[in-house]
Amino acid sequence: MKLNEVQIPSEIKEILSKEGINELRPAQEKAIKAGVLEGENILVCTPTASGKTLIAEMIGAKNIISGKGKIIYIVPLVALANEKHKEFKRKYSKLFKIALSVGDFDSSDSYLIDYDFIICTAEKLDSLIRHHAPWLKYVATVIIDEIHLLNDVSRGPTLEILITVMKQILEKVQLIGLSATIGNPLELATWLNAKLVQDEWRPVPLKKGVYYQGEIEFKS
Repeated sequence: MKLNEVQIPSEIKEILSKEGINELRPAQEKAIKAGVLEGENILVCTPTASGKTLIAEMIGAKNIISGKGKIIYIVPLVALANEKHKEFKRKYSKLFKIALSVGDFDSSDSYLIDYDFIICTAEKLDSLIRHHAPWLKYVATVIIDEIHLLNDVSRGPTLEILITVMKQILEKVQLIGLSATIGNPLELATWLNAKLVQDEWRPVPLKKGVYYQGEIEFKS
C-alpha cells in the first residue's frame, strides 16, 4: 500500500514523506485494513523494526488533527519515554503539542490540559489516575508499547489495572497494543476487545547460528 492511498491528513503524509516513507510495511497495511484509522482497537504483534511505532504515530496524529481528543502513549521505561518524546517532537511539533510526563508521582500535572500527545510510563499514568487528573476525560486513544509486559511480575499488575480502569472511565477510548513478543496474542486481543494484527516480516532476515572458536555456523 502506498502512503498516498492512506486516509490520513495531508500534513502527516508530508512529514512521513520527508522521513523517506512512501510505502507501508505489511503490518502497517494490515492494521489499516483492520480499521485502526476508523477507531478499531488493535493489537499489533510483529517482529522488532517491522514498523509498529508508525502505526501508533499515524492514528495518534490523525485523531489529534481531526479533533477526537488527546493521545496517551505508555512506555515501560523513562529512557524510552525520553527517546520517543525527542523523536515525536522532531517530527510533529509543528502540528500538535507533545509532552513528556514521567516524574513527580504526587501531582495531577494539570498543565497537560494544554498538550495533545502525552508520553508517560505506566507508573506515572497510574499516579495521574489516582490524583484524578481532570484532563483524562479528553483522552481518545491509549497506545501501550511493549504490552507483553502484562506478564511481567513487577510491572504487569499495574499495567493490567491501568488498561482496565481506562476502559471504564473512557467508554469510547481506542486501545492500541504494540509488541514483538506475545505468548497468547489471541487471548490478549479478546481481552482488549481488539483486532489482532500479526505478521512475520522483518527488515533484516533473522538467522540463528552457533559461535565456536572464532567462527559462526549458521543454521541452514
